[in-house]
Amino acid sequence: MTEPTDTYAAILGATARIEWKALEPHFARGQVLWAAMDLDLVEVAQALISDDSATVKSWMDQSKVALLTDEQAQDWSERDPENLWAVVVRPWVLVQERG
Repeated sequence: MTEPTDTYAAILGATARIEWKALEPHFARGQVLWAAMDLDLVEVAQALISDDSATVKSWMDQSKVALLTDEQAQDWSERDPENLWAVVVRPWVLVQERG
């Protein structure tokens, strides 16, 4: 196993659980990106920060990273999941529901 980079460690330290209510204003502004459960949220954030467009595009093409849809927002609003994790990668709030 390789040692995490300083950037990875910093992003990990800025990642936290979040309630849907705190995300709603960001969703309303179109600033919430969703990451699939099988991705490492910190790696996705790191790819966004480092402008690794090839990797981000690949995830988007596979529907593993995308803008949060109205349907997802409605689902989260109704369920209020306890396992939402987020990290801010301006201008985005990157969110993942963990299993």
